[in-house]
Amino acid sequence: MGYAQAGFDVVGVDIVRQPNYPFEMVRDDALALMSTYPWWDVPPFDAIHASPPCPHYSSIGKQARQMGRAIEDHHPDLVAPVRSLLAATGLPYVIENVPGAPLHSPALLCGSMFGLDVRRHRLFETNFDLLVPPCQHGAWLNSYTQARYHGGKRFTVGRTVGVYGGGQGMGEGEGDLWRAALGIDWMTRREMAQAIPPAYTELVGYQLMQQIEAGTTTAPANGGRLVRD
Repeated sequence: MGYAQAGFDVVGVDIVRQPNYPFEMVRDDALALMSTYPWWDVPPFDAIHASPPCPHYSSIGKQARQMGRAIEDHHPDLVAPVRSLLAATGLPYVIENVPGAPLHSPALLCGSMFGLDVRRHRLFETNFDLLVPPCQHGAWLNSYTQARYHGGKRFTVGRTVGVYGGGQGMGEGEGDLWRAALGIDWMTRREMAQAIPPAYTELVGYQLMQQIEAGTTTAPANGGRLVRD
């Protein structure tokens, strides 16, 4: 959605059916498609955004490995293979993943940079210039901290919303908090638990579009088409 807001026509590729995806969707193995580049009809795409599955790098995955659970076979390290295939296309590309993923000189984006009620740190590796503001969630959170009392005890309540866990057992009001915090209103709660705010990719897409239009990337000039893995 962020790339669309930045001016791109977006085509998604996913091996799993995504019935709520708001743009054109190709259900296929993205790595297999990229290995046979160019697999799309003309006009070609201008850029590719890839989000390899993140459980291998996530804090939950690390905790599972520390507890002796073997998850590597189920959640392989796909960043390096994805990067190799993206580089082979010769197009501008973005690789997004969680902190701890082996990205090359990534930029960090946080909800505090956009005034959102969610932190959700994510890393973005690009092969084009990308400028991002500094993370401010420490000062931003403190400025909104408030207190409430329950059962005679004082609790500190932060402004941020925790969007994780799939939303099972969540009331409708809490689901609305997630939607407002992320800036997303077309996903299920389970989908939102794995999503990033569109504001992140809008910032990336805006700068990418500027560079494509200025001719400072290797992308073909065809009106701004982008495929998202």
